[in-house]
Amino acid sequence: MTGFPNDVLDEVRKHLEKEKTEISARIDELTQQDPFTDPDRAIDNAASDTEASEESNHDRVAAIVNELTTKLSDINAALMRIADGTYGFCGECHQMIDTDRMSILPMATLCKSCEEKKKK
Repeated sequence: MTGFPNDVLDEVRKHLEKEKTEISARIDELTQQDPFTDPDRAIDNAASDTEASEESNHDRVAAIVNELTTKLSDINAALMRIADGTYGFCGECHQMIDTDRMSILPMATLCKSCEEKKKK
């Protein structure tokens, strides 16, 4: 299997590593903002409207962190594929994924036609 040239893979790796660092920092930041991480929260006897606001903020933070964690997992998987030489190849048909698709979605694991088959 001949894949992307090493210089292209190096650029993709750098981009993914940078994005990984930024996402990890964002997850840490959001986790610190989560009202449920405050140890004094359990004993603060907050009013019901404050409690509702805290729960709403927690749900929002949890949803964003979950989405970012999924993206982080996809980035780690792409970095593993770069390391083992399978980056840019479809996980179903094993053909090389179109470079335009990879430039838009560098964590893609399926070519466009296999992705469309999967959606059906």
